[in-house]
Amino acid sequence: MADAIESGSDAVITQGATQSNHARQTAAAAAKLGLDCHIVLEDRTGFSDAAYQSNGNVLLDVIFGATITTCVGGSDMNAEMEKVADILKIQGKKPYVIPGGGSNPVGALGYVNAAFELISQANDLGLKIAHLVTATGSAGTHAGLVAGMAAMNCTVPVLGIGVRAPKEKQENAVFDLAERTVAYMDLPGIVKRESVVANTDYVGPGYGLPTEGMIEAVKILAQFEGILLDPVYSGKAMDGFIQLIRAGFFAKDSDVVFLHTGGAAGLFAYPTSFQP
Repeated sequence: MADAIESGSDAVITQGATQSNHARQTAAAAAKLGLDCHIVLEDRTGFSDAAYQSNGNVLLDVIFGATITTCVGGSDMNAEMEKVADILKIQGKKPYVIPGGGSNPVGALGYVNAAFELISQANDLGLKIAHLVTATGSAGTHAGLVAGMAAMNCTVPVLGIGVRAPKEKQENAVFDLAERTVAYMDLPGIVKRESVVANTDYVGPGYGLPTEGMIEAVKILAQFEGILLDPVYSGKAMDGFIQLIRAGFFAKDSDVVFLHTGGAAGLFAYPTSFQP
């Protein structure tokens, strides 16, 4: 958003799935900063029920004052955003286009800084982190964390639990963005391919489609910790995390950090998944 303002833009455009957390956060930030916000939402799940189409993040998009355009699953989302940009330019606006998930080098810097903050706090606490686990989807979170660790010459391994793409495709996307991010930071070549690891065994039938493991993980965190996960990202990531703990993947008594990426508003789009 700072980049949008510095470029003199008066409108931002971004895209995501119907219940995109990123789109909703962009709408909120744009409202705070006085920018017009245009969101292109893709029907990636095929869900047609009212809760999914109009509740959760979609409702918040509307409340934040965003203008919403919808398109069918499989659309070229970059092209769809350019169509909106062309219309805004004709209207005399200066639009700024943000990729899905904010997943470009500028956006990934947020999680570079998150890595710096996490390691700083761990050092202050004398905490030796054995593993950092989070969801990996559009790649910005995962790539930013990997880039941040590399920039600090920190050996804490980052494990992304996939929510969308197959393992090789996901890892390649994260590695590519991590490389572009460190190059943007004037630290080219510091990310090693072996530092990018994704486990995609918990995606289930597809992006945004509920799994029994996700539902169990959301209920466990809610009923034992009072913490709300989301059904698309952190819920599936926590499912993978729990299953890996049960399988002995992490060394016994080691300190493992799970990074919760938010999105609890998405729960309200999936009521039938959690009600008896």
